[in-house]
Amino acid sequence: MKEAWFYNATENKNVTCFLCPHNCQIKPGERGQCNVRENINGKLYSLVYGKIIAEHIDPIEKKPIYHILPGSSSYSIGTVGCNLSCRNCQNWQISQLDKKSPIQGKDTTPKEIVKNAIESNCKSIAYTYTEPTIFYEFAYDCAVLAHLEGLKNIFVTNGYINSEPLKKIAPFLDACNVDLKSLRKETYKKICGGKLEPVKNSIKLMKKLGIWVEITTLIIPKVNDSFEEIADIADFIKDIGEETPWHISAFFPNYLMTDIAHTSVSSLIKARQIGMDKGLKYVYTGNISIDENENTYCYNCKNLLIQRHGFSVIKNIVKNKKCPNCNAKIDGFLE
Repeated sequence: MKEAWFYNATENKNVTCFLCPHNCQIKPGERGQCNVRENINGKLYSLVYGKIIAEHIDPIEKKPIYHILPGSSSYSIGTVGCNLSCRNCQNWQISQLDKKSPIQGKDTTPKEIVKNAIESNCKSIAYTYTEPTIFYEFAYDCAVLAHLEGLKNIFVTNGYINSEPLKKIAPFLDACNVDLKSLRKETYKKICGGKLEPVKNSIKLMKKLGIWVEITTLIIPKVNDSFEEIADIADFIKDIGEETPWHISAFFPNYLMTDIAHTSVSSLIKARQIGMDKGLKYVYTGNISIDENENTYCYNCKNLLIQRHGFSVIKNIVKNKKCPNCNAKIDGFLE
């Protein structure tokens, strides 16, 4: 347990947390919406500092991050808790806590995490599985040490973070995969328990701060799968930068949304085509293997640059961040 950052206290010992856009006002003995930040006698504490619930060595492609260190391993960690309450959460057993639930996890330190990553021959640390914003203080301390050791730092995030915390960690944060769940305010409110605009603002700020951004959208039948909304998402990504990779994933029934059918392959293929037609350079389909749709092609000459199968890189011919066929610059950090 560690005193949290980004909060204000009042004379009556209430606190307001400014870590994420919920800006929770928390009375003594209570927790914020993430359920892992608690007001203890007028001070806000992170209950998950160093409490790691998941710790694995993953392919970086699993994040998914395709344009940084392809084919490498990423030391992946997470704690319990989340600041959204998505009805389709795939890790709900550790992300969705009841009020006053005991905090589970293995005690560890930032130094141990970085040491484990190096000894595991990982080239990056990914803060993932749940929402890294809610274990911000621990992620920050790990990221600073990792940066000193030459490791990349990656947030796999819902983007629900306020600007000041994002600016503070930006010098040590190399990449984010942001889960852009919809481009409809009502969907964020009904399905996720949050708001759309803060996520859009975070993505824009990440780009401005020089963080490499890749975006993932889970296509849910009858929720966000209309061609109109898919086109709107593609337009938003194009506006922030046509070089931004877009990962389009299939929904499978889970948690509180078991009554909805899984996403069809044809829907993913159509969504990818919409993104390509809108002028995005790199659009991928994920979690359903569709031959060439997980490969990276040169946007200029269409040459196959990185061939993937699942989370494995079969071939990578990018040299000095350029296509060897036409010399076009390939966006991202592909060394």
